[in-house]
Amino acid sequence: MNRDDIQKAIAGGETLLGIEFGSTRIKAVLIGEDHAPIASGSHAWENRYEDGIWTYALEDVWTGLQESYRQISTAVLERYNTPLQRLGGIGFSAMMHGYLAFDHKGNLLVPFRTWRNTITGQAAEELTQLFQFNIPLRWSIAHLHQAILNKEPHVPNISFLTTLAGYVHWKLTGQKVLGVGDASGMFPIDSTTNDFDEHKIKLFNARLKKENIGWKLRDILPKVLVAGEQAGVLSEEGAKLLDPTGQLQTGIPLCPPEGDAGTGMVATNSVAARTGNVSAGTSVFAMIVLEKDLSKVYPEIDLVTTPTGKPVAMVHSNNCTSDLNAWVNLFHEFTAALGMEINQDRLYEVLYQMALTGDADGGGLLAYNYFSGEHITHLEAGRPLFVRTPESHFNLSNFMRVHLFSALGALKIGLDILFEQEQVKIDRVLGHGGFFKTPKVGQRFMAAAMNVPVSVMESAGEGGAWGIALLAAYLRQRPANQPLESYLAQRVFAGAAGTTVAPQRVDVEGFAAFIERYKRGLSIERAAVDALK
Repeated sequence: MNRDDIQKAIAGGETLLGIEFGSTRIKAVLIGEDHAPIASGSHAWENRYEDGIWTYALEDVWTGLQESYRQISTAVLERYNTPLQRLGGIGFSAMMHGYLAFDHKGNLLVPFRTWRNTITGQAAEELTQLFQFNIPLRWSIAHLHQAILNKEPHVPNISFLTTLAGYVHWKLTGQKVLGVGDASGMFPIDSTTNDFDEHKIKLFNARLKKENIGWKLRDILPKVLVAGEQAGVLSEEGAKLLDPTGQLQTGIPLCPPEGDAGTGMVATNSVAARTGNVSAGTSVFAMIVLEKDLSKVYPEIDLVTTPTGKPVAMVHSNNCTSDLNAWVNLFHEFTAALGMEINQDRLYEVLYQMALTGDADGGGLLAYNYFSGEHITHLEAGRPLFVRTPESHFNLSNFMRVHLFSALGALKIGLDILFEQEQVKIDRVLGHGGFFKTPKVGQRFMAAAMNVPVSVMESAGEGGAWGIALLAAYLRQRPANQPLESYLAQRVFAGAAGTTVAPQRVDVEGFAAFIERYKRGLSIERAAVDALK
C-alpha cells in the first residue's frame, strides 16, 4: 500500500490492530489490508515476585495497553495526518496459562498468578492421573485445583476464571470468551468439537462435588471460539480503556483473544500439520502441529491446539534468555565503567558472534539458566549457575556459546521425546523472538539442537502482536470457509522474505556432547536449589 492508500484505509476504518502482552513488553501493531505493518507501539513491563508468587499488577495492564495504543495513534497522525478514530478489527493476545479469578462483581479475588509459577505440583500430578492427559504446572486448571487442595478461602466465590488475554478482551467487550488455542492452556480441548473436553469436565466436577463447592467448572470458564468467529465488539467502556482521549469509536469487531503460542504459530505460518515454530524469549517453547495423537502421556509434552483447534505438541521451558540478558548487562556495566559508550544491540551482536568461534561443545563449560523452576528437568525453583573444571577451555567464545546452548537445554530434552520416541516428522521450523535477533546466530544453535533447518522471516520481528492482527484480518477479510492455513499461505506469506540456516554436522555433534554434560550436571543444579533457599 502506498501512502495515499494507507491514508484512505485509516480514514475509512479499514486498518487492523493487534496487541500482545508479552512477559517483558506489551506491543501493538497496526496493519493494512495487505497485512503489512503501518505503525507500532510498545511498553516495557516486568513481573514481580511478591509473597512467593510471580505476578503483574492489573493497573500495569491498562497503563501498558494505553501507552502502546497512544504511540500508534500518535505515529499515525504524524505520518499520515489522519487521526485514528475507526478500525476494521482488533485482536488481543497474551502469555498463556496462569490464574485470574474473579467474583460475581468482577473483583479480582487473588493476585494474578502467571505461567511462571511452579507451585502447583500436587494438583498437576493428581489431574494428570485423573485425566490421563498431561496437565502442566502452569495451566489454569492446575492453579485452580491447587487452590482447592490448599482450601484457599476465595475458591467458593469464583464466578469467572480466565487468562490475561481473556481478561483484557472481557473488559473491552463484555464478552467472556477465549480463542481455542489460549483455552487449550487452561483445560484440555477436544479437537473434534473445538471445545473443552466434556468427559474431563465431568471428572473434575465430581471432584468439586466431593469438596462441597457450589459452582461447576463450565460455570466459571470462558466460552471457546475458533479463529474466524466474531468475539464481540468494542464497548463504550472498552473504547475509553483503550483510548482515554475518547477519539476511538465503539462497535469495532474483535477476533477471539489468543495466547502467545497461537499468535506465534500464525506469525510464522505454522498452523498446518508437519510445521513447527519456536518462540524464544524470556521462556522458550516449540510448537509442532501433529499428524496423529501421541502414543502415551508425557509429563514433558503439553498438548494444545492451533487457533483453529488442530492438535499441537508443545515443549515449553520456563527459562531461555533471562540469564543471557543478565550476563550481557554485566558486560554493559563493565564497558560503561571503562567510559565506553556501546549500544546494547551492538554488544549483543558482538557477544553472540563470539559464540560462533567457540569449541563445538563449548569447551567443557556448563551453565544452567534457571531463573525459575523448570518442569522438564523436575526442578521446582531456579538457581542460575555456571560451572567449569580446571581442565575446561574457559574463554569468552566458549562462555557465550555455552550460555546460548543452555538457553535451549531443557527444550532439547523435551524435543528428543517427540523426535526419538514418537518419531514426529516436521517439514520446516520457523523461529521468532529475541533469541533470534542477532542474524543467524540463534538460528544456527537452534538448528543444531533440533537437527532441522530453521528459518526466520523478515516479518518475525513483529511477533505475536502481528500474529493477532492477522487473526483480526482473517475475521474481516477471508472468503467463506477458507481455512486459516490456506489464508496465511496464499494471502499473507506468499513470497515472504527470510533466511534459512541448515544444521551443520559439527554443531549438531557439539550440541549433543553439551546436552549429555548438561544432563549429568543436573544434580549440581538440584544441590543449588536445595542449599540456597
